[in-house]
Amino acid sequence: MRWDSVIGLEIHVQLSTVTKIFSGASTLFGAKPNSQACAIDLAMPGTLPVLNSKAVDNAIMLGLAINAEIPPISIFERKNYFYPDLPKGYQTTQLEWPIIGKGKVPIFLKDGTKKEIRIHHAHLEEDAGKSLHSGSFGSGLSGIDLNRAGTPLIEIVTEPDLSSATEAVIFAKKIHSLVTSLGICDGHMAEGSLRFDVNVSVRPNGSTALGTRTETKNLNSFKFMKEAIILEIDRQIEILEDGGTVIQETRLYNGETKTGYSMRSKEEANDYRYFPCPDLLPVKITKSHVQEIQKKLPELPDERSIRLVSEYGIGAFEADILSTSKELSNYFEIVAGKCKNPKQAANWTLGELMGRLNTANLPIMESPVAAEDLGVLVERVCDHTISGKIAKQVFEAMWKGEGTADVIIRDRNLKQLTDLKTLNELVTSVISDNPKMVNDFITSGPQHRKKKLGGLMGQIMRRSKGQADPKRTNDLLARKLCELTNEQED
Repeated sequence: MRWDSVIGLEIHVQLSTVTKIFSGASTLFGAKPNSQACAIDLAMPGTLPVLNSKAVDNAIMLGLAINAEIPPISIFERKNYFYPDLPKGYQTTQLEWPIIGKGKVPIFLKDGTKKEIRIHHAHLEEDAGKSLHSGSFGSGLSGIDLNRAGTPLIEIVTEPDLSSATEAVIFAKKIHSLVTSLGICDGHMAEGSLRFDVNVSVRPNGSTALGTRTETKNLNSFKFMKEAIILEIDRQIEILEDGGTVIQETRLYNGETKTGYSMRSKEEANDYRYFPCPDLLPVKITKSHVQEIQKKLPELPDERSIRLVSEYGIGAFEADILSTSKELSNYFEIVAGKCKNPKQAANWTLGELMGRLNTANLPIMESPVAAEDLGVLVERVCDHTISGKIAKQVFEAMWKGEGTADVIIRDRNLKQLTDLKTLNELVTSVISDNPKMVNDFITSGPQHRKKKLGGLMGQIMRRSKGQADPKRTNDLLARKLCELTNEQED
């Protein structure tokens, strides 16, 4: 039997506010455990929450970016449950009256197809603390760090519109790009700034009825999310094909062992005994306030992509990748401005640079090669100072901090040979020293001559230590070989 997978996401976006959603405690990451949890975060008697207006504005920005409804009133509620790192015994969140209503986010699949993913809603809430099970507290003991308790979150809930792990990752990356472009989240997934819960079910191919879903929680990388979805789809199909029944439950995924396991049976909303928070008034959002925020919205990824194509003449595919990050786009624009060749700038930024950054697991902001310096290197390729092959050697040295492109080219004597007299002497000597290769070229058919010419070019490049201008040298070599061919035929 063939199966279809049905996937929905719940995305927890940690907002980049200086203080928490209901208190003045700092949200700075990496502080000493429990050093940033004030009396309000600890739910001490007599304390009252005060809503952080910056968190509200951030939520409105997101709503505008995803073309969502922004209701005039939203209400906070208490979601009651026990967990060791939830000192209040409840989480202040939103259920019936969320701050963001229905919206939609377009994504482009690898075949170029556009697909709109519906947003059911997005709501504001506070984060819980963190349980630590490092073993450093003694055998069988855990520690509780409440620094994260009260950090503002937006939880984005999609409709089950995604049909594969690949689509889910494309959508998740689009959300990452949106929230970082808006400046409402730093996007540091390893620090928990963006976390994904995936709801997965399967059904027979062509069926419209939804199957029983499971939720895999707290995935903090695109790689783990893709692996977890594929694993869960396969698990459910295997259960159903063996005649079993999928149980609705909450699951976890271990990225190191590549395994998933059950955490608890899936709760419904009524299990949490939601009720309106008596300490917080309803939030009223006026049209004029929304309009003011609309005016201040930064350039969004889709707008940026269109602009890059229009201004720089690069391909839509390259522009789409460059526009996923404001920092990456800015980097490219500096390189393009320096070298005056946008296509080469895009090739080097997305190719050599991003390849090295990905291997080193570094963000663009921490690139050892500054944008201005890469721009100079690309310029030296474009003005034929060095060849593309030598440029990669120069880039390697720049990556290691050995200097700028011009300094490395000068100190290593890597400047390309462009003088026609020198190149002519080089070509003549290689032809003279390789009579068999020359004869093979002359006697071979036209369809094989390109390969034979490449062999002689290789000899020239080796003799010049890669410094001969490839285009000029190739033209000279081809002309001389053609002359020799004509002489023999005559």
